[in-house]
Order: sequence, then structure tokens, then C-alpha cells
Amino acid sequence: MKVCVIGSGYVGLVAGACFAEYGNHVICVDKDSKKIEDLKKGIIPIYEPGLSELVLSNHKENRLGFSTSIQEGVEGSEIIFIAVGTPTSEDGSADLSAVFAVAEQIGKSINGYKVIVDKSTVPVGTAAKVKEIVSKNTKHEFDVVSNPEFLKEGAAIDDFMKPERVVIGADSERAGELVAQLYAPFVLNGNPIIRMGTVSAELTKYACNAFLATKISFANEIANLCETVGADYEDVRKGMGTDSRIGRQFLYAGIGYGGSCFPKDVRALIRTSEKFSSSLRIIREVERVNEDQKVRLFTKIENFFGKGQIKGKTFAVWGLSFKPGTDDMREAPSIPLLLKLHEEGAKIKAFDPVAKETSEYYFKDKIEYAKDAYDALEGADALLLLTEWREFREPDFSRIKKLMKGHVIFDGRNQYRPDHMKKEGFQYFSIGKQAV
Repeated sequence: MKVCVIGSGYVGLVAGACFAEYGNHVICVDKDSKKIEDLKKGIIPIYEPGLSELVLSNHKENRLGFSTSIQEGVEGSEIIFIAVGTPTSEDGSADLSAVFAVAEQIGKSINGYKVIVDKSTVPVGTAAKVKEIVSKNTKHEFDVVSNPEFLKEGAAIDDFMKPERVVIGADSERAGELVAQLYAPFVLNGNPIIRMGTVSAELTKYACNAFLATKISFANEIANLCETVGADYEDVRKGMGTDSRIGRQFLYAGIGYGGSCFPKDVRALIRTSEKFSSSLRIIREVERVNEDQKVRLFTKIENFFGKGQIKGKTFAVWGLSFKPGTDDMREAPSIPLLLKLHEEGAKIKAFDPVAKETSEYYFKDKIEYAKDAYDALEGADALLLLTEWREFREPDFSRIKKLMKGHVIFDGRNQYRPDHMKKEGFQYFSIGKQAV
């Protein structure tokens, strides 16, 4: 098929590359001319394992092209995906200005029957609004479909190539069948293509992310209680996770969720509930719990050193991105924690395997960057582990001890065993466990 993907960010570029890999002819469109020129040269604007190789090989085979012209993309395609950003507005709702601007340009460019697919995460009623905007700008026949993405950063290629399910929200049988045909090669393993209306598909995406965010906040609440009553959350987690009704995923305690999806989608769902006067009391608490959890380590740090005693202390930081496998810093728990330490007069020396450049936007000159994990430790009063990159799992603790001035670790991702840390000579603070 001939496919156009408008928006060459994380979702758009992954979708375009994966569709091309299965033999479709894809053109990725973006208004950022530098990004398009870089892509033509093989320079990938985001970090995602496996994406660079996929883009380069399909571009070389002329199945994947890049352009700044929406008209070029629309006129030469059967199916047009809208994959532009929908950031959070000041009131917490999704900012749909980019989606609507693209819809208007699509309408002006249509030269025959087209299927327009909302791939961006958009609230209830967006497909109807896109249809209204396009209708005002064309007399050609078209349909609008909602096709939410369910990609995990760091595993996006596998998630797209081997989806657990594909959700297609279409109020037109013709459009639904065409999009289902496009996805058919991705579900030869028997995983379902789930058909529904556009409104149901729009809500499905938000419901999924809000539920997963709820599991994380619930896990963190129980972990915090474990610290108070003297329980070990790792034991509690195993007890819960082996219940098939609950499952093991998203029950790990830590310093809160971040990224481009959960925070934004939880807030947007809350705003949608307000718009339709339908209360979402649990989801509101999920957001509040998460914001508190992001600075829980600060409380532990302040209790250890003493109130007002953080000034002049040096903190080594391992990990800045919101999760391993990505350079995404959006809503990362490291941001409020490190900014709070900076405000208290602390010196921060951080290392992240891939997120240095993306983190500079948030920290500017407030932190120093180390060349590697061990360089960050030189003379540090404490080590903060904030992102669970694999290379941090089995470090040389004797080397760590020699490099550090103080021998205390604040582990926001529960990577180490307290008994092992005690044996190695460290004071150790984690989430949901007693300090040693």
C-alpha cells in the first residue's frame, strides 16, 4: 500500500519504518526541514534500539521517503496517518492544535478517496472534529479512523512488529477494512485486530495508560506503607504478582512514572471527565501520588544528612531518562528531584548512557555531566540511582567505595539487595524496604 505518515517524531518514524519494512511505500512528512534533511542523510533524531537500521535499510530500498510537503504525501497515498504531538496544555488537556492544522492541510490536498488515521493519542471526539475540518476543505470522499499506538519506548520496534493487539476505530466498514489489511502482516501469529467505533478507540488508549499508571501508583503507595510497618515490598510484590487476576507487570516500586504517555494521558483523561461531568476520583489520586513519589528520595536524603545540611554536598547520579532504553526526559522523576537538590545548594554530577543531550534542556548548567558511571562517583557524598540501566545492575562496589567520599546509596529503582549493600559497607536506602 501507499502510506503517508505526517509527523516524524517517535510514533510517526517508528510506524513509517515498520510499515516500509513490510513492503509498503511510505512517505514520512514533517514541517521541520532540518529533521527531514537529516533523515535523508541517515541521521535519526531520536534514540530507539533498532530504529536507525530499519530507517536506513528501507530508505536505501526506496520504500521509505521523507518530505516537508503534506500535499506530496497526501496526493501519493491511500492511507494518511496523523502522528503529530499532542502535548499537555496549561489546563492539563491535550493540545490538539497541531492535529487540527494538519487536518486542514490534508483537506486542501486530497485528490481522491483517502483514509485519514489518527495515530496521535487524542481525546474523545477528535475523529469527529478532524472529519469536520477536512470536510470544510474538500469535496472528495474520505473517512477518519482512530488507531491508537501502544508502543513502549525502548521496545517500540518489537511492539509495532509483533503487537499484542491492533485497535481500529472506524465508523466506516470500507475504511476499517483498508486499515485492517495494512496491519494484517503484523498479526500472522493470531493476535487480534479489534474493531470498534472511533470514540471507543479514542477512549481505549487513555483507559489503558491510566490503568497502568494506577498500578504503578498503587505499588508505590503499598511500598511506602511497607517502610512504615516494617514489611519488605519485594515480598509483598511477589505475593501480589503471582495472583493471575493481578499479574506481575507494573508492580515495581520506585520514584514514580514519567515519559511522554502516562503523565500526559492521565491528565487528559481527567480533563475529559470534567468536560463530560463524569468524575474520575481514582485517576485524580493516581496523579497526586505520582507527583509526591517523584521527590520521595529527597525526603530520605534530607532525613539522612539533616534539614539544611544538603548545601555543599556532592551527589553522584546514575540515570536521568524516565526509563532505561530511551533518551526521553519528558516528565522524568530525575527532574524535580535534582532541581530540588540544586535549590538546596547541592553539587550534582550525573551520568546517563544516552540522555545527556536531551537532559540539558531541563538542567542547563545546574548539573555537571560525567564521562562515565565511575567518573560521576569521584568525591561524592552519596550515589543516587534514578534510572535502572542494565550497566548499573552489577557494578564494582569496591571501586565505588574507593571513589566516593561518603558511603551511602539512595536507590530509587530497587536494583540492589540491602543485605549485599550492608556487607559491602554501604548505608542503603531504597523504596519499600527498611534502610540498612
